[in-house]
Amino acid sequence: MRRWPVLTAALALAAAALGMVGPPPATALQPPVGITAGNLPTYQTNGIVWAMAQAGGDVFAGGTFSTIRPPGAAAGTGETAAANFASFDAATGQPAGCQPTFTVGSNDATVRALAVSPDGRTLYAGGFFGSVSGTGVSSLAAIDLATCKVSTTFRPAVSGTVRTIVATDDAVYFGGDVTSVGGTTRHRYAAVSAADGSLLPWAPNVDNPGRALALTPNGKDAILGGDFNTVDGVDSHSLAVVDATGGALVKAYPTGFFDATSVTKTIYVDPASNSFYTGNEGTGGGVFDGRARFSLTDFSQVWRDDCLGATQTVAVYDSVLYSGSHAHDCSSMGEYPNGVRKHLLAEPVGDPHLVSWFPDTNDGIGEQIGPRVMSFASVGSTEYLWVGGEFTTVNGTAQQGLTRFPSGPDTTAPSLPQTSVTSIKPGAVQVSWQSSLDNDDSLLTYRVYRNGATTPIYTTTGSSLPWVRPQITFTDTDVTPGVKYTYRVTASDGTNTTALTPNASATVPASAEAYPTQVLADGATLYWRYDAASGSYTADSSPSNDSGVSVGGPVHGVTPGAVPGSKAYTFNGTSQWTYSDRAHPQPTQYSVEAWFKTTTTSGGKIIGFGNDPTQTSTHYDKHIYMLNSGQVVFGINPGTVKTLTTPAKYNDGAWHQVVATEGSGGSKLYVDGVLKASSTTMTGSEAYTGYWRVGGDNLNGWPTRPTSDDLAGSIDEAAVYPSVLTAAQIAKHYTLGTAG
Repeated sequence: MRRWPVLTAALALAAAALGMVGPPPATALQPPVGITAGNLPTYQTNGIVWAMAQAGGDVFAGGTFSTIRPPGAAAGTGETAAANFASFDAATGQPAGCQPTFTVGSNDATVRALAVSPDGRTLYAGGFFGSVSGTGVSSLAAIDLATCKVSTTFRPAVSGTVRTIVATDDAVYFGGDVTSVGGTTRHRYAAVSAADGSLLPWAPNVDNPGRALALTPNGKDAILGGDFNTVDGVDSHSLAVVDATGGALVKAYPTGFFDATSVTKTIYVDPASNSFYTGNEGTGGGVFDGRARFSLTDFSQVWRDDCLGATQTVAVYDSVLYSGSHAHDCSSMGEYPNGVRKHLLAEPVGDPHLVSWFPDTNDGIGEQIGPRVMSFASVGSTEYLWVGGEFTTVNGTAQQGLTRFPSGPDTTAPSLPQTSVTSIKPGAVQVSWQSSLDNDDSLLTYRVYRNGATTPIYTTTGSSLPWVRPQITFTDTDVTPGVKYTYRVTASDGTNTTALTPNASATVPASAEAYPTQVLADGATLYWRYDAASGSYTADSSPSNDSGVSVGGPVHGVTPGAVPGSKAYTFNGTSQWTYSDRAHPQPTQYSVEAWFKTTTTSGGKIIGFGNDPTQTSTHYDKHIYMLNSGQVVFGINPGTVKTLTTPAKYNDGAWHQVVATEGSGGSKLYVDGVLKASSTTMTGSEAYTGYWRVGGDNLNGWPTRPTSDDLAGSIDEAAVYPSVLTAAQIAKHYTLGTAG
């Protein structure tokens, strides 16, 4: 998984002492991103936007909808009729002058393709319709943008839905489900004269529908994308290059280049990078669902990213490729694992990795794809990225069908940091926070304020991404035992700064707290104390800053906790767990420890290791779980499942400590400081990168699988160690934890 630098307090102080140059200051837009992630107020549609084009400061949107309404208006409120088409001022998001209507008899018309002539005077529209503003046409029309009148001389009779259009000075190329033009057979693609709509000789023979079309900058060749498997009788699946005169095949991409179910949905030509880019959608596991770059010199592939999630649209601005999809798994390119869908992404054209641009929509209506189309429009010195589709929210707020993002200014502040303040020994207060999220700047500046002061006592920078929110820690050593200290934190992108976080306080003890001090002394590299009063952030008290994220809202502040002075979380046994924010390589030797209290008869996982933080893991072991009977099991899977099981039952409503260890000498399972089961041959684990999870995860296929994979009960003091704890250490933990 891609990692971003985080400057901890210790590192910052060391750098200052050595005179080292620190990380760069935060900026409102982190290069190479040139478009903000904050969406602007934009009119909405009541249906799906399939196509976009722009000219003269206006943006044209076509699709399957019947009304438009103001930004912020709920469906059915303030609506204006718009029959499958609307035009908007690119800079204001308000309706513009030209608003033709697209209809077809008693059926549902749709506009699926829009293109503007090179001189900016004519808008070509394709789809499935029989009339434009009362003028009879057949799925392809030309509109004079100066008068908003439909051409009565350009009326080719197209049979089949038009899904893509490219216009030149002399010709209009199009593709889709086309079977004939003016009674002459065509095989999915055709071209007509821009002057009068008469049929041209260009006739590539494609066996299945076309979805995308682009011309090379010299006009010599046409790039086709779609559902097809053959072009001119030659094996070429989903993508092909043909000459722009007759349609003869120039470059084939045989079956296997793209997966059999992968469909090219969009093609974008970028002369600046001498490349064209595709976006693909596939069905089935592991198909090509992402983006690819190809050379315009020889049409060979330069790179591809294998994010999974039905890419529908791509566009390049300032050497960055922006895309719309519902990407749910980009682990194949070192990014986020399978989980929550992200619908808008960006990556440099020279290096396929995700950069800090993460505005988001939802899946929306229809096929629940999310974004369908993008278009850039310049007005003055500002560039606007317009996005259309079937979404109904943008950045968490209701907004249907359309949205837009400017090149500046960035006016959106980062999210407010979640903080934790603790003190377990004299002379130190640990101030930790989950790094904030800024959707167009991963590198942020943080400032820590103490006791209401207006000058920060500590400043640092740290990076984060939506799926990696590293903990940052500052240890305040200028403190006095017995005194209470209060802290607040801000986050800034260099232009926009959050409010101060709520006060968080700790009183410095006169002597060290025995239990947490011993856990840290024994080398814990993950230590979740579960003392937070609210929020999803679970602080890590270890030096590793390996914080947790709680899913589903487990009950916080459960008292008394497992050990003296602590609190705990209670999990519901169905939809709540905590996962480590950080991915980990497979450990070869380790100890896992937790305290639990439950009366469940449905069992469930207490703590374990899985390959997916937010979904049910498909690889999972190194875990401790409870059977329906209340017995506790520790299991690993080095190719064959191996387990240890306690003879006794522990679902008695009392707090219990459980520790499992694995190393070269085998595995051991302890409860309440006492060894309950062991095996000298139980070693090895399934090889995968994973996340520590507390409270639940997959148990499918494991011996005596309980009714529930998730534990209904309270959990406290979860810890992971990179070594095998000794029996004496484990017993000491239990003694200190039950000292009263």
